[in-house]
Amino acid sequence: MAAGGEPARLWLVLLLLLQLETPCSSACGSPGQQGWPVPYRRFDYRPKTDAYCQARYTFCPTGSPIPVMRDDDVLEVFRLQAPVWEFKYGALLGHMKIMHDAVGFKSSLSGKNYTMEWYELFQLGNCTFPHLRPNLLAPFWCNQGAACFYEGIDDAHWKENGTLVLVTTISGAMFNQMAKWVKYDNETGIYYETWMVKESPQEQARVWFEPYECSKFVQRTYQKLAELGAIFKKIQTNYTTITLFSGEPVCFGNETAIFGPHGNKTLALAIRDFYSPFKPYHSAKEFFLNLLRIFDEVAVDHQFYLFYNLEYWFLPMKYPFMKIAYEEIPLPHSNSTKLGI
Repeated sequence: MAAGGEPARLWLVLLLLLQLETPCSSACGSPGQQGWPVPYRRFDYRPKTDAYCQARYTFCPTGSPIPVMRDDDVLEVFRLQAPVWEFKYGALLGHMKIMHDAVGFKSSLSGKNYTMEWYELFQLGNCTFPHLRPNLLAPFWCNQGAACFYEGIDDAHWKENGTLVLVTTISGAMFNQMAKWVKYDNETGIYYETWMVKESPQEQARVWFEPYECSKFVQRTYQKLAELGAIFKKIQTNYTTITLFSGEPVCFGNETAIFGPHGNKTLALAIRDFYSPFKPYHSAKEFFLNLLRIFDEVAVDHQFYLFYNLEYWFLPMKYPFMKIAYEEIPLPHSNSTKLGI
């Protein structure tokens, strides 16, 4: 029992985390040729959301367009980090290092502050697991993430249980170039990916899939600013990752290949059955029965079905199955010399 205790606790945390919110034939890529991890797929446009998908908390309620700054403006750039759902649960998830990341800006000419972040349109549960609708064989996904920009920085929110620290200073011209990149990044990177998937907990272990979530957006923003010539301070920066451990994944194909008229009905039912314990629960008994089913699937049967790039993958799970970590990822180095800035 001791060996299984830690994975069980992690799945308990994750299931509780996801339940805080949810209201509501093409060939696979060829990792053997292109190597791992599987590249995150970008799209030509952002699809309309389905009316079935509803968020408990409205996405970006005070959002505004990114303003154009004067080229000679000087803006301070801040690292912002706070526990997930700090506005409702305070420091609770911060004790488990489950953190949300954002970027702050302050204009020296106007004195105005701004916050920029990237997160789920329909909350984490909907981005991580699908709905199983009785009239549809295929799982139904309410998964999109997007950037949100708004005026102001809520100092109390970020400082009380998290981080608000200056990381660099940029010009207005650099900010405007970054804004153009944000528009491209937001229009082409539309699906939230919760999981990192690795071969083992070892530092140099092979990565099968990279996550695509709030912290990755912040890291991409820092990298873009570095490419534009920003010089970052020498401070430690840590981010939350939720990692699954598995052997080499196997791709089964997209929704049509599995759930379409010529699909694999046995596989289709297996995927639906796997996702069924992650549905919202209505009693403590149902919650613990679902938790036992999840543990049985992952830790006993060593299986997990991942939906990535609109394709279903089978993960042959390996001990310790899952890990929530708060790991250091350094700030980037400036490319100003290379770019001649």
